[in-house]
Amino acid sequence: MDLAVALVLCLCSLLLLSLWKQSSGRGKLPPGPTPLPILGNILQLDVKDISKSLTNLSKVYGPVFTLYFGMKPMVVLHGYEAVKEALTDLGEEFSGRGCLPVNEKVRKGHGIIFSNGKRWKETRRFSLMTLRNLGMGKRTIEDRVQEEARCLVEELRKTNGG
Repeated sequence: MDLAVALVLCLCSLLLLSLWKQSSGRGKLPPGPTPLPILGNILQLDVKDISKSLTNLSKVYGPVFTLYFGMKPMVVLHGYEAVKEALTDLGEEFSGRGCLPVNEKVRKGHGIIFSNGKRWKETRRFSLMTLRNLGMGKRTIEDRVQEEARCLVEELRKTNGG
């Protein structure tokens, strides 16, 4: 009997914690349907015809709304006008990429492919400048690579397989 009471209390506290966590971040997000704890809005969507479900939700909440897939909020842009405005007029705000927790832990935001924001711009600018200095887009880079390859082959021949 005591174990059952303790289990019910734990489940209730987890449910309340989940509700509190979801509602605390909602002030910054667009409106959307109220999510269920832990599951989010998955049960409110028709998996067989997801586009129809999103169209119905856009009629209720407008072209920009929030859905929760599990505990993670997703902002949905529905319709040509909303997407066009986001990508052309507000391109700077929407230019970021989603973060992958594994990548953040391993690379700590460094690198060309998975970096984001200001760091991505600086890395891209540096990479392009360096490649241009090496002759990217010109025939000279091919000549330099071939010259370095010849030198490498000569040095390997000098070792006589040692």
